[in-house]
Amino acid sequence: MNENSKKFLYKYLDNPSPTGFESSGQKIWLEYMKSYTDDYITDTYGSVAAIINPEAKYKVVIEAHADEISWFVNYITDEGYIYVVRNGGSDHQIAPSKRVNIFTDKGIVKGVFGWPAIHVRKDKNEKNPAMDNIFIDVGCESKKEVDELGIKVGNVITFDDELMELNGKYLCGRALDNRIGGFMIAEVARKLKENKVELPFGLYIVNAVQEEIGLRGAEMMAARIKPNVAIITDVCHDTHSPMYDKKLDGDQKAGKGPVLSFGPAVQNNLLKMIMDVSESKEIPYQRAASSRSTGTDTDAFAYSGEGIASALISLPIKYMHTTVETAHLDDVEHVINLMYEFLVQLSEGHDFSYLK
Repeated sequence: MNENSKKFLYKYLDNPSPTGFESSGQKIWLEYMKSYTDDYITDTYGSVAAIINPEAKYKVVIEAHADEISWFVNYITDEGYIYVVRNGGSDHQIAPSKRVNIFTDKGIVKGVFGWPAIHVRKDKNEKNPAMDNIFIDVGCESKKEVDELGIKVGNVITFDDELMELNGKYLCGRALDNRIGGFMIAEVARKLKENKVELPFGLYIVNAVQEEIGLRGAEMMAARIKPNVAIITDVCHDTHSPMYDKKLDGDQKAGKGPVLSFGPAVQNNLLKMIMDVSESKEIPYQRAASSRSTGTDTDAFAYSGEGIASALISLPIKYMHTTVETAHLDDVEHVINLMYEFLVQLSEGHDFSYLK
């Protein structure tokens, strides 16, 4: 990571890009990518593919998703309090005392998720945060006053937190899931350009929208590009942090390398090539098993059209879907290097089919 890419990292991750409203982040990402790619395409809902060798017939995708979990204004009380619904997998347990940004036609309105003081809560029947009792306070005393601020039902809301480092080893902040993926695929493009690598195929570096509500952006881009190969990057759980059960959640740890997933959607010949590259280049990796689907954009690409050879490279993080998602910097570099080394050794027209 050089100084320019680090500036991009902080600018891109700190910028809010809630599901369905990713365009501001996509503009930041695309502007960075233009220096390292030949062309780009966008679609109606805001997914972007920056392209190297756009005329090539054999197409390879490396992909991440651009959106972050958030909330929608759902109901405004007569007293001026705001109740919400989820936009993606937002966690009601972490909401109380969090600061928020509400995006209105008049601009951003600041607010907080309030919560009753500890002094008035009774231990035996103390209520836990739930979707029917968390609420936002924007400093208003009536519904009319909220309306005058420009706040309407349907306005999107994000937590107000910024990226930081922990102990010089970890990145910590909201929306590492999965804008850190957008950063990593961008760095692959930078590395290819700076090392003057001439790829024999078309490389589509895809930053897809709306993953958090059902892999929707990836579905659209897979259908449009029709690639031969797709490498997806997303995040997975560091199960060495407290309160995980390795028997259920697997054994992955931040700092020990990218996690390679096994499952029906993952094409085994492609996965074996990635593992061979990892071992030959001495890039550490971990293993995980996916029951049925991976729950990531891998599934959207794998089952698109006539089927696309797809694999998943995950970044292990702590505290997913919170404002303090935490990833090891070494793992970030290893994911970038693994994707890069895979692309460098891949030949044009490689057939990953099981039966030939």
